[in-house]
Amino acid sequence: MRIGVGLPNQVHEMDPAVIPDWARRAEAAGFSSVGTLGRISYPGLMDTVALAAAAAATRTVELFSTIMITPVWPPVLLAKELAGIDALSGGRLTVGVGLGGRPDDYVADGYPPHGLGRRLDADLDTYHRVWRGEPTPGSTHPAVPTATRPVPLLFGGTVPATFTRMAHWGTGYTTGGVPAPMLAQAFETARTTWRTAGREGTPRLVAMAYFALGNPAESRRNVTTYYGSYTPDPMLKLILDTISTSPADLRETIKSFAAIGTDDLILHPTTADPTELTRLAEVVLS
Repeated sequence: MRIGVGLPNQVHEMDPAVIPDWARRAEAAGFSSVGTLGRISYPGLMDTVALAAAAAATRTVELFSTIMITPVWPPVLLAKELAGIDALSGGRLTVGVGLGGRPDDYVADGYPPHGLGRRLDADLDTYHRVWRGEPTPGSTHPAVPTATRPVPLLFGGTVPATFTRMAHWGTGYTTGGVPAPMLAQAFETARTTWRTAGREGTPRLVAMAYFALGNPAESRRNVTTYYGSYTPDPMLKLILDTISTSPADLRETIKSFAAIGTDDLILHPTTADPTELTRLAEVVLS
């Protein structure tokens, strides 16, 4: 199982200037990837901006969005932006696609928080048309250079349509924020749906978990603020209780995700303190 680390792009009131150095340090430490979380109506950094900054600051580490709320964007614009980040990185981007659960993240006129499944299905077709270099609507010009590749997509969610989309459009399945045993059935559903669709091999299974080695109290405040009023109290408590706050917790967390066949585990910080990277590397990479 590969171990990646999150960028602190959605830590409450984070300083965007920390992102390039965080990504460089993660790569130098030996993490396999850096990842983002995505929200709009929150005082953090847009995941596309954080990924672009990480792409420019690194050379080898993989770039993940461990759920990007893609239907908040006009699809041609997002497809072009993702293609640009992927090209800037030399083909290191993988995008986790999700619908989100907070209506306030849908801020663009004409892109409301309903009809999302149908819209996502149409968007996925548009993304691939853009990446194939087809002309944009109303133009004779494509949006991307001819060397553009289809950006690999992972899909997050628990409804049957999520797994169907994954098997048709994706390279794998992603989820996170809950204990590994709760994900075992979703991972098995992903594998079964993949086989049923006639796909070769197996889907890439990516999960995320939170850690807080330096200031657990601040971390709990940040996570509570991030999930806010849209998360029912029992689910919020579950998320808070799964934050790894010690080396022993981290080792058990990693062991539990490996046991369910996770291919990539992204450990997300809950503060933007760069010493968290050093603490994490000493535990999981030594």
